[in-house]
Amino acid sequence: MEPLDPAVPGLLHGGRLEVTGRIVNASNATLICDIEGDGVRARCVYKPIRGERPLWDFPDGTLADREYASYLLAEAFAPDGEPIVPPTVLREGPFGPGMVQLWIDTDEEHELVDVRAPGEVPDGWLTVLRARDSLGEPALLVHADHPDLQRMAVLDVLLNNADRKAGHVLSSCDGRVYGVDHGICLHEEDKLRTVLWGWVGQRLPTELRATVRAVRHELDNGLCSKLGEHLTRRELRALSERVDGLLTRPRFPEPSGYGPAIPWPAF
Repeated sequence: MEPLDPAVPGLLHGGRLEVTGRIVNASNATLICDIEGDGVRARCVYKPIRGERPLWDFPDGTLADREYASYLLAEAFAPDGEPIVPPTVLREGPFGPGMVQLWIDTDEEHELVDVRAPGEVPDGWLTVLRARDSLGEPALLVHADHPDLQRMAVLDVLLNNADRKAGHVLSSCDGRVYGVDHGICLHEEDKLRTVLWGWVGQRLPTELRATVRAVRHELDNGLCSKLGEHLTRRELRALSERVDGLLTRPRFPEPSGYGPAIPWPAF
C-alpha cells in the first residue's frame, strides 16, 4: 500500500492488528504486523509503550508520543504532500497502546549511507567521517548528495534527532526516501546525533528555507497545540527556538561539541 493512499489513515487507526514477527535487533519492542480493515490489508510496525526500554535522559513511556509528534512535524515539513516519515498513528494494539506506522518496502540495492574505502566512494557522495576498519585499513562514512537526504537532515535539526542511524534511512522501492525510528527526538536539550553531516556549514537551498518558514507558520496556527498533547512546554519551546534559529541562520549546523555527533552504532 502506498503511503499517500487515502485509505491509509483509516486503516492505521481502526484496522485489526495481527502480529507476524519482531525486529529482534531493535532497542525497544518492535513488532511487525498485518493490519486489515474494510477489505484493505497492509503491513505495519507496532511499538507498544510497555515494550519501551527505559533511558536515562528521556522520560519513561514517552517514545511512542515522540514518534507521533515527529510525524506531525514531518507533515508540516512536506511541501509535496508526502512526509519523509511514513504515516504514523497512536492507538491500542494487542499489547496495549503504542505507535503504529505503515511498513515501507525497501530497495536494498540503493543504499544512501555506507562505509567505503577511500578509493571506492561513488562520485558525488559526501564524506562524514574518516576512520579505520577492524583490520586497520582506512574507511570513510559517506552518504549520497541527495535532495531527499538534505530534507531529512534539516528535519532532523528541527526534531533534534538523537538517533539518525544509517539503518533509519530507507530507500523505498518506489524511489522515495523515508526516515524511521524517531522515538528519541524532540528533547529540550541539544542531542542531535546523525550520519547526515555531509552539508555542514552550507547554506540551505531556497526551497528548504521556504519549508522551514512553512513550519513556523504551522506552529503558529495550531500545530503547537497538537504537539502539546505529546510534548512538554519546555520541549515545545526548544522546538520553536530551533525553527527560529534556522530561519535566522539558514545553514546546515555543525555538531555542538557537547556529546557524540554520530549515533552508536552508526548502522
